[in-house]
Amino acid sequence: MRPSNLHLQCATQALIAGGVIAYPTEAVWGLGCDPWNESAVEKILKLKQRPMHKGLILVASQWSQFEPLLGELTSLQIEQLKLSWPGPTTWLIPDPKGWVPQWIKGQYQSVAIRVSSHPTVLGLCDEFNGLVVSTSANLAGCEPARTQLQVTQTFDRQIDYVVSGDLGQSKQPSQVKDLVSGQVIRPA
Repeated sequence: MRPSNLHLQCATQALIAGGVIAYPTEAVWGLGCDPWNESAVEKILKLKQRPMHKGLILVASQWSQFEPLLGELTSLQIEQLKLSWPGPTTWLIPDPKGWVPQWIKGQYQSVAIRVSSHPTVLGLCDEFNGLVVSTSANLAGCEPARTQLQVTQTFDRQIDYVVSGDLGQSKQPSQVKDLVSGQVIRPA
């Protein structure tokens, strides 16, 4: 179920202000921020105790939000994306023009992207009018949160806004695949 417009507006205001939000995704609770705001990304990494070199996932509600990255892809690669989206598959795709900041890509030249099918994620990306960082709500090396209570217990008052809602039907976090090599980086 899609969250109320009021919740989406409050979450968007937190994103615009450089804050970190928590929200349900297809399988686990996520933390998000504005990917173009370096200090917001640094805040998420500090909360999670995650090193920047590992990179982060960007999530969207529609293809057009990734358009600057899609122009260099082959028709076969575009077809692979279309077959899996919207849904819980994250693709590592090339970013030859450096459109995505390095603080998102970490040590990589590719970027991890997903077009979600989850109503909360769709609502957030639509209301924010763009991409949102989507990383699991957990400390590095720990199991991802599967309830709102786990999120608040782990991060206490360090989250700027929590969007209430239910997880999707997926049992595992999104599968991660490399679009160029076809290699499965993280299985479903």
